Amino acid sequence: MRVLYLLNVSNPGRMSADSGFTFADLLTPALTDAGAEVTVAAPVPTGDQRVGFEPTVSPATKYRARFDPGVRDLADLVRRTRPEVVVANQIEAAPAIRAALLEAGTDALIAGYCHYLPFSFSGDGRLLPDPSLDDGGLGPAVMLAFAAGLAACDRVLVHSSTSASWTTAAAARMGVNLTEKLHIVPAPRDGRLVRDPADVAVPDGEATAVYGHRLYAHYGTADFTSLARRLVTEAPITLTVLDLFGTRSPERVRLDPSPERHRDELAALDGVTIASDQGDRVRYRNLLASAHFGIAPFRAGCPWSMSVIDCQGMGLPVIAPRTGWLAEHIDEDLLFDTADQAVAIATRLATDGEFYRVHSKLAHAATADLTPAHVAASYLEALR
Repeated sequence: MRVLYLLNVSNPGRMSADSGFTFADLLTPALTDAGAEVTVAAPVPTGDQRVGFEPTVSPATKYRARFDPGVRDLADLVRRTRPEVVVANQIEAAPAIRAALLEAGTDALIAGYCHYLPFSFSGDGRLLPDPSLDDGGLGPAVMLAFAAGLAACDRVLVHSSTSASWTTAAAARMGVNLTEKLHIVPAPRDGRLVRDPADVAVPDGEATAVYGHRLYAHYGTADFTSLARRLVTEAPITLTVLDLFGTRSPERVRLDPSPERHRDELAALDGVTIASDQGDRVRYRNLLASAHFGIAPFRAGCPWSMSVIDCQGMGLPVIAPRTGWLAEHIDEDLLFDTADQAVAIATRLATDGEFYRVHSKLAHAATADLTPAHVAASYLEALR
């Protein structure tokens, strides 16, 4: 099977912070091991030289990635690589990919992977545009483009049961039927970020928590900051917040200055340390290894989180708001509805050694089926 893997990189200045690139870097060698001939079209190559590479230019903004995919360049790319399957990691680009296939005279299958859902559902079931994709009132247009992409795909891959339910419901409201198209294929864990729970240091009355998510406002960072303030004052907790982006370009700051604002607000709190992995995977592992548990993002409509999986693979329990995929994936004992509950759970992790050991083992076990080889097998099965 010849696979052309179209990869949109949203954070070209800090590749380690781009979950889509990490996903590709883990998955494509495993697809190759399973017998596929894979070419990645991206701004930078993946780490395995067996995986083909077609250089592309990273889009200047997230909106250009969605509304300006470039049919002519796509058609030329298809002619050069002659794929049997084209993977669209930007769902909104799927109609342009279909047009490019027609122009190139090939009937390759299009598989879209829903890395990101541009919507969420309110408590009363209303479909809401993701605020991060609603600049200038573009949210409804992005949702319609997403629905058009789903319609243009032959296969639609999602991370989880929660994501499958939401994607199906949103598509139906916009007149798209996903029957027989939809497949659940979770993202792979990084083998470099796996540790035996027996090697995890159990806290003894005090604990360090780690928060390793993007600090955008739409990740619920204001709610996290409010909880962080309570954790470091009311519980025996210190907190490490990872600065995943470093210095962003002026263009990206102008489009959304919230990460810098939230980073400065968190840095001003006693008991909170802002740390950077400097784009180094070994340093990132060491930062996780120095913590005792993780905190999930507060993002509405969260379909999956690479950082949560990273923590769990290292044997770190993760506490989480009861929402989205988190409520599906995280053990009930670690879910909270209020800040009071979150403080109580964090305190118990810091002071109850047996409770901590149980949840360290459960966290590690939650990633056992996410090896790249296992995920690649599911991925290829969905493409057939």
